[in-house]
Amino acid sequence: MNIGEFVKGVAAATSTSEAHAKAAITAVFDQVASAVAKGEEISIPGFGKFSVKDRPERPGRNPSTGEAMTIAASKKVSFTPAKGLKDKL
Repeated sequence: MNIGEFVKGVAAATSTSEAHAKAAITAVFDQVASAVAKGEEISIPGFGKFSVKDRPERPGRNPSTGEAMTIAASKKVSFTPAKGLKDKL
């Protein structure tokens, strides 16, 4: 599913225009992104939880040369599905 199909589905489910649905979807994802960027956890009951996890520094290899290297520590966004979402699968 792409964003266009997603917008059409939300517009049909909520009886709104596609423009309003797209604006609402964009606002929701912007809020999730800004909260996660601050390190906050977002919990949506029945859907899941978005959180930030730290990835520690670790050893690795350069794929082109095979030379050993250290991969820098980083942060990643993690999503944990809620039971309601798991049950739908």
